[in-house]
Amino acid sequence: MSGSSTSPEESNTLWHGRFDSGPDEALLAFTVSLPFDKRLGPWDVRASMAHVNGLQAVGVLTEAESVAIVSALDQVGRELAEQSLVFVDTDEDVHTAIERRVTELEPTAGGKLHTGRSRNDQVTTAFRLWVKEALIEVAVLVEQLQLTLLRRIDEVGDAYLPGYTHLQRAQPVPLGHHLAAHAWALDRDVDRLLDCIARLDVSPLGAGALAGSSLPLNPEVAAGELGFASTFANSMDTTSDRDYVAETLFCLSLLGVHLSRMGEELVLWASQEFGFVSLDDRYATGSSMMPQKKNPDIAELIRGKAGRLIGNATGFLATLKGLPLSYNRDLQEDKEPLFDSVDQIRLGLIALGGMIETITFKTDAMASAADDPLTLATDLAEILVRGGLPFREAHAVVGALVRESLSTGKSLGDLAVAHGDFGPDISTLFEPGVALSRRASPGGAGFATLAPQLERLRQSMASLSERRRAFHPGESRQ
Repeated sequence: MSGSSTSPEESNTLWHGRFDSGPDEALLAFTVSLPFDKRLGPWDVRASMAHVNGLQAVGVLTEAESVAIVSALDQVGRELAEQSLVFVDTDEDVHTAIERRVTELEPTAGGKLHTGRSRNDQVTTAFRLWVKEALIEVAVLVEQLQLTLLRRIDEVGDAYLPGYTHLQRAQPVPLGHHLAAHAWALDRDVDRLLDCIARLDVSPLGAGALAGSSLPLNPEVAAGELGFASTFANSMDTTSDRDYVAETLFCLSLLGVHLSRMGEELVLWASQEFGFVSLDDRYATGSSMMPQKKNPDIAELIRGKAGRLIGNATGFLATLKGLPLSYNRDLQEDKEPLFDSVDQIRLGLIALGGMIETITFKTDAMASAADDPLTLATDLAEILVRGGLPFREAHAVVGALVRESLSTGKSLGDLAVAHGDFGPDISTLFEPGVALSRRASPGGAGFATLAPQLERLRQSMASLSERRRAFHPGESRQ
């Protein structure tokens, strides 16, 4: 059963002139977006100011009208910042609320604010501004996590641990090399975030509802004022385009997956079965029942949030897949998943960064696990290869030694010495850390290659940071 409706005069909607009655309460309750899009208010004010200045530039508004409207918008901006703006039931969204308040402050000139503009281009303009600044902030947080990893790499020095494939011990690797692997994945994340910003850095203002305007608008005026790199080329495309939302959701979900992999390793490493790390009390929790517990909740939640981020991305793609051109109200569903993904990523990056910054690496336990002679089987095979034996034959020879070691309990090192084909100094290979000192292939997991790798990483980070700063987002208002 529907609720009561109101008269056009009472409803004061943006479309009331066309209707004989006001919207039903059920319609308002279902379509309202104000509870979540209020956070776009500061960006809508900025975009509205640029729109007004653009209207004045082409003579649609007089200078006096422009000054009056901008002054009112400035007042609304302060009210939003102070959280003193009073919203009313007919404020369907924050954009409606801002225009209503401007008209209250400037009854005559305020009615001209929406000239040459539709909520279709208005909303996506404010949203693009918000997304641009949000992605820059996320990129900064990712860079900070990379710097944390680099600091820990410097601290651990020549520490090493087993590298794993299939979660089975594979070959010993420097701990710095392992941590750097995560930093490189994060580097790609920053690169993707910046690419996403570059593609969304297009101003939709001037596209109107879908077809532009018969007024002599110049979209470049507002675009330049707002710091957009370019203006739209097709009015129908820009008002219905949410590629930037879908792409941002994907970038954040893949970043979340990379963080989840880090979280998964920390969960394993903090277990007694691995015993590779000890958690700082500030970044761990206990049990309400078991007094001995120290739980890696941050790492677990980072792992769990990845599913939420992936769900936001796939859910929004499903929303987009069947929409005809141009604008459809379905596109209102773009904001909640993106707000949520940005919020979760920001919190997660900060918490995980603190966890990694304060964690204690138990390097003795790592080395003890890595010194298992079986982890040097590949190095043994490569010694035979350097002697001229084809790798497949060398693999078979060492494989047979491994089988004998496992069945007899004899050390693989002793068996290698007894074999005779590995040379007289083969026993030194099984001394702690020697295998890592022998590896020199570029990008490989050796002590000699770690320093140039880290220098390359720092150069890449510096280049990406320079790209990020070039966007000049201005003061963040999130």
